Amino acid sequence: MNSKKLVLIVLLASVMGAAIALAGFKFFFNTEKYESIEKKQQVSFTNYATDTSTADPSQCFDFVHAAEIVRPAVVHIKTYYAAASNEGYQRTPFDDMLREYFGDKMSPNEYHQQAPQEASGSGVILSPDGYIATNNHVVENADRVEVVLNDKRSYIAKLIGTDPTTDLALLKIEEKELPFVPYGDSDKMKVGEWVLAVGNPFNLTSTVTAGIVSAKARNINILREKDNFAIESFIQTDAVVNPGNSGGALVDTKGRLIGINTSIATPTGSYAGYAFAVPVTLVKKVMDDILKYGQTQRALLGVTILDINAPLAKEKGITEYSGVYVAGVNPGSAAEAAGLKEGDIITKINGIVVNSSAELQEIIARNRPGDKVKVDYIRKGKEHNVAAVLKNKEGDTKLVKREENETGTLLGAQFEAATTEELKKLNLENGVKVTKLNSGKLKEAGVKEGFIITSVDKNPVTKPSDIESILNRNKDTGILVEGIYPNGQKAYYAFGW
Repeated sequence: MNSKKLVLIVLLASVMGAAIALAGFKFFFNTEKYESIEKKQQVSFTNYATDTSTADPSQCFDFVHAAEIVRPAVVHIKTYYAAASNEGYQRTPFDDMLREYFGDKMSPNEYHQQAPQEASGSGVILSPDGYIATNNHVVENADRVEVVLNDKRSYIAKLIGTDPTTDLALLKIEEKELPFVPYGDSDKMKVGEWVLAVGNPFNLTSTVTAGIVSAKARNINILREKDNFAIESFIQTDAVVNPGNSGGALVDTKGRLIGINTSIATPTGSYAGYAFAVPVTLVKKVMDDILKYGQTQRALLGVTILDINAPLAKEKGITEYSGVYVAGVNPGSAAEAAGLKEGDIITKINGIVVNSSAELQEIIARNRPGDKVKVDYIRKGKEHNVAAVLKNKEGDTKLVKREENETGTLLGAQFEAATTEELKKLNLENGVKVTKLNSGKLKEAGVKEGFIITSVDKNPVTKPSDIESILNRNKDTGILVEGIYPNGQKAYYAFGW
C-alpha cells in the first residue's frame, strides 16, 4: 500500500481558494494611551471561572459552559482583495484557442488572473472595546477586512499590526461592551487535557469541536520556511480544525484562551488528525507589542541550538539527554556577553525547564530587548547559571516604535534593512527590503513585496532612513529606484515625486 507523505500546510483562510492579492492593507497605529490587553480583561468575569488550576477531571466531559462563553467572542473574518494584475501571468498554448472561441474577450485562464477575490477565517475578541486576535495569513495583503460577530453584526476592521514570525495579527473594531475570551495559561496545560476549538470552518460559523492536547512545543517548520526568525512552539491537538478555523480560539474546559489555531497536518488539505495553535503565552506578548509599539519587539539570545538526540549525544559525548545543545554563539550577542560557549547545554530559562529548541525559543520570545533572563546550563558536567541581557536583531537593546511619516505614506510601503544572509545570497553590499506594500508610489510603479532596493537615484541605501533622506533631497523630480528580487532578477522603476 502506498503511504502518503504527511504534508504540513498553513490553514487556508478561505474555502473559495487562495486569494490573489497584490494590494496591501494599510496599517493603522493606535496613538491612544497604551493599556495592555490583559488589563482590559480585568473586569467583572460573571461567566468565567477565576482560578488558574487545571480542569477538574470530573467535569472534563461537560463542554457546554465553555462553548456558551466562547462562541459569542469568536468572530468570522472576511477579507477582500482587489483584482490582481495580469503581469507575470504565464500564457499557455490554450489561451489563443480560448481567446478565439470567446472572441475579443480574455480567455477564462487570463480572466482568473484578474478576478477580485474573497477569503475568510476566524478571530478572537480579546477585550470589550474591540481588539481581535487572528492569524497574519488570514488578513495578509487584504484590501478590506470585515468582521462579523456571532450575533450577525458586521464591522470594517482596522489592522493594527501583524507579526509574520508568529503568524499573528491584531485587528480593531469600533464597539463597546463586547464579549471576549479571557487569557488562560498555556504553560499549565498538560498533554491529555481536554480542549475546544472554536471557529468558522468552511464558512460554517460558530463551530465547536473537542479534543485533547496531543503535544506541546511542537515545531513543524511551516513559518521558518519564510523567515529564519520565526517562532514555532505550537500546541498540538486532535480537535477537528479545517480551512476557515485559522485565527480561531483554542480554549480549556473553563473557556479560557490557551491558543490561536493556525495550521493543520494533512495530506489532503482538510482535517486528518492533528492541528496546531500558537500558545497564549506568546499571543499575549505579541498582541501587547503591536498595541504599544506597532510592531513586535523581538529579543534574541544569540545562539545556534540543537535538540539533543542519540546521534548528537554520541558525537559530543553527552550523557544526559535533557536540555538544548549550544552549537554556536553569535559574536556580539547576549549569549557571548553572558559567557555562554559552544558545547554548553542550556537546561532552564528563568527557571523553566527547556528540552527542545522550540521551547527555548518560545520562552526567549516572550521577552523584549533589554530584558534580563536567567540561563541555567551545564558545562563539562557542572551546573552553572548566568544572567543574559537580551538584544534585538541589530545587536542592541533598543525598542523600536513604528512611526508613520509622509514619505512612507506616499511610497505606500514598509521597509527593513536586508539581512546579511540576503545580501550574501544575492552578492550585494547593501540593500533595503520592501516588506509590506500598500497603495502608493511604489505599487503604482510596479514594485512587488520582497524587492530589495539597492539605490535611489544612484545613491546606495543600507537602511530605511536612507530612502527618506534621498527622497526629501529630490522633491519635485523624477525618481529612479534600482534593486533586485529574491530570485536574482534585477529591476528598475521610475516615478514622479
